[in-house]
Amino acid sequence: MAAISKIATGNGHGENSAYFDGWKAYETNPFHPTDRPDGVIQMGLAENQLCFDFIEKWLMEHPEASICTAEGVSKFKETALFQDYHGIPEFRQAVAKFMGKVRGDRVKFDPDRIVMSGGATGAHEMVAFCLADPGEAFLVPTPYYPGFDRDLRWRTGVELVPVVCDSANDFKITIDSLQSAYHKAQEANIKIKGLLITNPSNPLGTFMDKDTLKNIINFVNEKNIHLIGDEIYAATVFMEPEFVSISEVIEEVECNRDLIHIVYSLSKDMGFPGFRVGIVYSYNDTVTSCARKMSSFGLVSSQTQHLIATMLSNDEFIDNFVAESRERLFKRHKYFTWTLSQIGICSLKSNAGLFIWMDLRKLLKEKTFEAEMDLWRLIIDEVKLNVSPGSSFHCHEPGWFRVCFANMDDYTMEIALSRIRNFMVKNNETMVPPRNKLLRRTSLKLSLSRSLSRKMDDFIMSPSIMSPQSPLVQART
Repeated sequence: MAAISKIATGNGHGENSAYFDGWKAYETNPFHPTDRPDGVIQMGLAENQLCFDFIEKWLMEHPEASICTAEGVSKFKETALFQDYHGIPEFRQAVAKFMGKVRGDRVKFDPDRIVMSGGATGAHEMVAFCLADPGEAFLVPTPYYPGFDRDLRWRTGVELVPVVCDSANDFKITIDSLQSAYHKAQEANIKIKGLLITNPSNPLGTFMDKDTLKNIINFVNEKNIHLIGDEIYAATVFMEPEFVSISEVIEEVECNRDLIHIVYSLSKDMGFPGFRVGIVYSYNDTVTSCARKMSSFGLVSSQTQHLIATMLSNDEFIDNFVAESRERLFKRHKYFTWTLSQIGICSLKSNAGLFIWMDLRKLLKEKTFEAEMDLWRLIIDEVKLNVSPGSSFHCHEPGWFRVCFANMDDYTMEIALSRIRNFMVKNNETMVPPRNKLLRRTSLKLSLSRSLSRKMDDFIMSPSIMSPQSPLVQART
């Protein structure tokens, strides 16, 4: 048999990670309320499904947005014919306007710098190809999205060097941690070409303040390395303070703009991962030109461009959608974290994203990643929930888990929470001496019954709860 390539036979995709193993467990036994009520509930997929009714209503009212309707068929021929890799002008203009809108219209984006790709996955790989050669590396603060190991490394030959962040300061990026990672790479004779930050963070659900971003920009300028800002969760910020983009900060500080690049998509902010709309926005003319040529390998279909251009050009719809999405994310996040707090589970304080960073360190039999994996397998096999262990995000502290809360309906969420509740009751019983179990069980169940009797709407409408635009104290580590 003829030999095939190292890429084809290697493990560069990273599919052996626990992150993807959890997906496989779900796919082999997916939860369904009637057909498979004991199946695994998917809480490892960061999808935003909370506003599809809002979007579907707009689509019903604007059938011309689709070329497959009587109202839109007049655009079928020109859309179906060849489109060059620059993209439809209306699409680039609409995306540039939307990017500004979700950043509070505090910054404008140039449509001529909009380069499309097949989702954020394709955008990240495109940037890696443009900025680094095989064997060179990017710094990436931990914990970070497991897919980066595939997106930036697999086909490019680029390496990722972790910047270790820890819970002592809520996993914030510090200049000391950046300097340490940079110098260790130098000692290992690894050439650092850039720094990749995810803002808002996946998996933390937090975002960086302006001072942190200024320090980061100063760092990359000092080292003369590139800064890639993954901002695909920009519109998922549901509580104050407001999101701050790299694009805003470079207006206030002196920096070499040729080093600044933004990756964006509509997968999270609009909830359209299936449309594969990824964007590279570089302030570097050479990178923009090269990325546009590379986009030939992963263009967004003309039909999708047409639909997105029509939708994002409707200012009233977009204003209402962004506000409604934030409100629904706020309510879901608040209810989810509050319910967990009532059964003794804390999470990192967060105000963005489609997930929480759940702290289960106290449930580990010992403070090791082996113990974390044992707990994760128990949650998958017995609790039947696919949550993602922190080690798959390169977290350097065992016991943290990412849990997605926006990819399911209310009923499924309640089932998931009840399974967690039952697991915690059972776990607490095993930690109590036999003679105290009955007393503890009775006390715990009474406490849970009283605490969880309030309905979601009653909780959200309580006078003690602030609006989505106001700061809010959450359960902390």
